[in-house]
Amino acid sequence: MIKVYSPENLVEAQCLKDLLTSRRIFCHLAGVDLIGAMGELPAIGLLALYVDDADAGLAKELIEDYLDAEPEEVE
Repeated sequence: MIKVYSPENLVEAQCLKDLLTSRRIFCHLAGVDLIGAMGELPAIGLLALYVDDADAGLAKELIEDYLDAEPEEVE
């Protein structure tokens, strides 16, 4: 497995994991257990998304598209 992204927080991590899983890319979210141990301190550098080597290219592309997306305006 290879690390494809370091999420800023647990919400972003779970959203991206769900995105990858919806595209049938197995994804492991590392560092979740460390968040509780840190208390109120930021989780910067603790979280990481890992995928199989063969899925890394597509996973990075999907994550990049997600991060570049702009919210739609509601009329």
